[in-house]
Amino acid sequence: MTKKEQGLMLGWREWVALPELGLYAIKAKVDTGARTSALHAFDIELYRENNIDMVRFLVHPIQKNLNFYIECKVPLKDRRQVTDSGGHREMRYVIETPVVFENYMYPIELTLTGRDTMRFKMLLGRNALKKRAMVNPTASFMCGKLDKKTLYELYGIRPEVNE
Repeated sequence: MTKKEQGLMLGWREWVALPELGLYAIKAKVDTGARTSALHAFDIELYRENNIDMVRFLVHPIQKNLNFYIECKVPLKDRRQVTDSGGHREMRYVIETPVVFENYMYPIELTLTGRDTMRFKMLLGRNALKKRAMVNPTASFMCGKLDKKTLYELYGIRPEVNE
């Protein structure tokens, strides 16, 4: 069976893109134990534009680099109460945006929350994977690995200046 016939195969961590948010690459933890997906966001601001509820927020897309951020603006889809892995409940903004893995692209919902203390800035929950992907929990980066130099080039920054 070819890789294409198998469909989307993911490891426990993957590089993904969220092109409509200007996030060309972000390392995500694939977590089938989590129902919803989450994106690290800070300075979150709700506003209205042309009678549409919008949310503006900043993202640190590169692990261990808090000096670099991307500003995102997207329509607000919903607000939901989410219980995190520690049992804490939090009201979060929900957005919908396409996610890209290798040659696959489809819309997913993301909740916005502070993940600065977490190892991964993005968490892919089972709702984003349902009927679309298989997960091999012993594998990593099945859709391709990205080196630091290429990652920084995608964002137009030089690693030595921003370390």
